[in-house]
Amino acid sequence: MSKLKLGDIRDDKPVKLTIELPAQVHRDLTAYAEILGTENGQELEPAKLIAPMLERFMKTDRGFAKLRKERRSASPQSAPS
Repeated sequence: MSKLKLGDIRDDKPVKLTIELPAQVHRDLTAYAEILGTENGQELEPAKLIAPMLERFMKTDRGFAKLRKERRSASPQSAPS
């Protein structure tokens, strides 16, 4: 069994977005869903992979993490009541 970056897909309350994907990205997403579904013994819709993929990407983007941390520390803290 290969080691994919995504594991189980959580069933969370979604926020609906409408996006357009390049055809090749959609084909790759469909193939990824098929492979992951086979490895996990479940059938997955390709669209269900988009959020976990984005989440994983943002969690592992060091530049994003650094800038996000800088923004948080630069924003004014609310004063205690």
